[in-house]
Amino acid sequence: MATFLALLTYFAYVFVVVMYTVKAIKYARMPIHLRWELYPLPQYKSFIRRFLFVLKDNFYLGEYFHERRGYWFVLFPWHMGFILIITLHILCFFGAFAMLLGLSISAETVNILGRGFYYVVLVIGVCSFIAGAFGSIGLFIKRISDRELRAYSAPVNFFNYFFTLIVFLSGLYAWYFVDPTFSEYRAFWKGLLTLTPKDVEPAATIHIFLFALFLIYLPFTRSMHYLTRFFAYFWILWDEEPNIRGSKIEQKVKKLLNQPVSWSAPHIQSNKRWSEVASEVKFPENRGEN
Repeated sequence: MATFLALLTYFAYVFVVVMYTVKAIKYARMPIHLRWELYPLPQYKSFIRRFLFVLKDNFYLGEYFHERRGYWFVLFPWHMGFILIITLHILCFFGAFAMLLGLSISAETVNILGRGFYYVVLVIGVCSFIAGAFGSIGLFIKRISDRELRAYSAPVNFFNYFFTLIVFLSGLYAWYFVDPTFSEYRAFWKGLLTLTPKDVEPAATIHIFLFALFLIYLPFTRSMHYLTRFFAYFWILWDEEPNIRGSKIEQKVKKLLNQPVSWSAPHIQSNKRWSEVASEVKFPENRGEN
């Protein structure tokens, strides 16, 4: 079982990184965006201010807080649980690496760094399990009870909430009943780093197994929006590079305008190129009464 769990974990982490990278490259290569529909744009000239704004948008979810506060109260802990559980496993990896270098990580160690790392992992882990479980249950109930949200809910939404719920609850159960110090996780990761898979308690095994499946499933969900928000802000909304004659932007626009129109409407004629359509704009006649 230890070998299977180790191989599954190796595969899950490699798979999620490769898939996110492939998707990010795909988005980066998409056609240039027509920005005029996005004005007016916020004036953040400093890169640091822009970066902090995107982080705040990703973590705080301010639009939901102002527009649908009841929904935000369950969406925010769900998102934070997701972010924190990822952080937990990353920290356990670094903790195992630090242990290989001789650092003692526990509440009793005299090493301040090791003791601080222990409590940081403990707080992040417990908060992730509780917040994630609360958010999963809350979103499930909110999607069913709210008529407007229910109309826009698909079966995959409820599957996602159920899946994340069992991941968070399995972690909460393993921490509370089996591994209150997360030593099992660090030992498991130490085995992964040294290529000597280690057996862990059944409860911890179940959580590690579910979390590996969760990572494999992630690229097929909407979680990509954590990255696409950076594209949307930095490469579209805040991209102020002018389109001047002879520039790369002009070449990209010309290439796109040379593509054929694949659909039609009263104001758009098919079987033409976009450059022709753009220079021969026609609007439908207004047949209504003034």
